[in-house]
Amino acid sequence: MKKILIANKFYYNRGGDCIYSINLEKILKEAGYDVAFFSMNCPKNFENEWGKYWVSKFSAKKFMRPFGDRETKVKFTKLLNDFKPDIVHLNNIHTQISPIIAELAYGRGVKVVWTLHDHKLICPSYLCLNGKGEICEKCFDEKKNYCTINRCIKNKWLYSFVAQKEAEKWNRERLEKYTDVFICPSNFLKQKMIQSMFSENKLKVLHNFVDIFEPCKSGFNNYYLYVGRLSKEKGVSTLCSVASKLPYKLKIIGSGAMEKELREKYKNFEQIKFLGRKNHNEVLEIMKNAKFTICPSEWYENNPLVVMESLSLNVPVLGANIGGIPELIEQGVTGELFESRNEQDLKNKIEYMINNEYKFDKSPIVCKFEKKKHLENLVKIYEGISG
Repeated sequence: MKKILIANKFYYNRGGDCIYSINLEKILKEAGYDVAFFSMNCPKNFENEWGKYWVSKFSAKKFMRPFGDRETKVKFTKLLNDFKPDIVHLNNIHTQISPIIAELAYGRGVKVVWTLHDHKLICPSYLCLNGKGEICEKCFDEKKNYCTINRCIKNKWLYSFVAQKEAEKWNRERLEKYTDVFICPSNFLKQKMIQSMFSENKLKVLHNFVDIFEPCKSGFNNYYLYVGRLSKEKGVSTLCSVASKLPYKLKIIGSGAMEKELREKYKNFEQIKFLGRKNHNEVLEIMKNAKFTICPSEWYENNPLVVMESLSLNVPVLGANIGGIPELIEQGVTGELFESRNEQDLKNKIEYMINNEYKFDKSPIVCKFEKKKHLENLVKIYEGISG
């Protein structure tokens, strides 16, 4: 039986990478695989039998962690010794854990698969945005100093400098040496990896999966819905600006750095309702009855879970024409696309989708995003590197 060791820096439903990693653990176990998990200790983590091996919570005092500190080396080595995995499946591991674990697995002859949830391997800030919030690809080559020059991390020099040095240590040549396959959840990310000179023969495209294909409940459909982080790169500020000028009701689920600012700015606009954080089941109930969901991203979104969940519930999506989003939406059938950051185009498309019906057969969507199909394709990747 194959023994799979999954690694991700958080072990609770913090974001798409965490949800994917935790669900991956579940479906592998259901399929009969022996699975262990490596993560960072955090108060919000779920219980896990392998928690005793996990590294302590990251802090400023642990500034060497991104480069591979002693604690990470010792604890991961202990887990390798005790579990003896056939494959290490990495997910989001930078900073709080670090790619040192790929090097340690490689040194033991263990095969390494790495699912990429963002652009961190080619952009030190992972967002492909500079300090001004503009799309930037200047670090796609071997030079990473533009991260510091443009203050790409929180517009702060020190944070940006540390990210630059981290990227220089874990460079393309080194990461390719330690990793057998990089899984790109979108064709867009694969092309950006190739643009950044990663070997195409090590890149596989495999969309993430969702586990909700129940019939959509009938509802009033008198609102459209945003679900996600309340931050600039997600486009939620642009969305609120447009929504405030329209008579249609917008519900917003999520929290983040811009939550306080947005709530204050739009507190007198009855058509915009902030619902805060909701658990997954609550999100799905609200999503089922939405007229459509909206993904207004202003960065290179990879493979947004909210789009797949919405479509799996027969709820159409209005998405920004950026990153991997267009791969998920069939215009005029399952939703529409608009030009990212273009308020007039966004306004026009919201009005269009409010006034039109989208009734589509979700069978192709189920086939593309269901967990069974995902597992089949993933196992082929495992087998392909195991000889």
